[in-house]
Amino acid sequence: MFERRPRVSDRLDRDYFENLYARSSDPWDFETSEYERRKYTRTLGVLGGRHFRRALEVGASIGVFTAMLAPYCDELLAVDTSERAVAEAKKRLSEFEHVRVERRTLPEETPEGPFDLIVASEVLYYLPRETMLEALRRLERILAPGGSFLAVHWRKETRTYPLQGDEVHELLLQNSRLDRVQSIVEEEYRLDLLEDRS
Repeated sequence: MFERRPRVSDRLDRDYFENLYARSSDPWDFETSEYERRKYTRTLGVLGGRHFRRALEVGASIGVFTAMLAPYCDELLAVDTSERAVAEAKKRLSEFEHVRVERRTLPEETPEGPFDLIVASEVLYYLPRETMLEALRRLERILAPGGSFLAVHWRKETRTYPLQGDEVHELLLQNSRLDRVQSIVEEEYRLDLLEDRS
């Protein structure tokens, strides 16, 4: 029996990700990919070595970037929709007592804030347009005054995801109440840092 490929308009649900992690504990090669290594380094660099009291990472997967971000946070909550990914991340991050890993599906299970930093890396394009905008609204509500929202997404076109990376960032910039303070557009990925200046 063939696996049904999601239509572009479909939301990629929890089962989609559980199936990916059932086939591989690291389906996107986060541990070994040179692309991921370059992107992670650049992402941390944009934060400028700042320290955050409380941070949220959305779509943390198996926690590779989470481990890099952890030293810059007093508290870090990493969430992912896949139970398998969460189990792997908990093992990886067990030495960090200030890091919690939880299985949550956003926007429905958005955690309570406030958070001084929210990172959404390679995750928002799995949501259809209206669901992504609802996620943005909820994430903005839990961002602390003066807080930072960092979005990073792959720019290569794919027919599997409801949105493309560039679409996500255009929607963010058109619909967010936050101010953009930095943008990086590389061939492979796009990064936007937004801040609450209200």
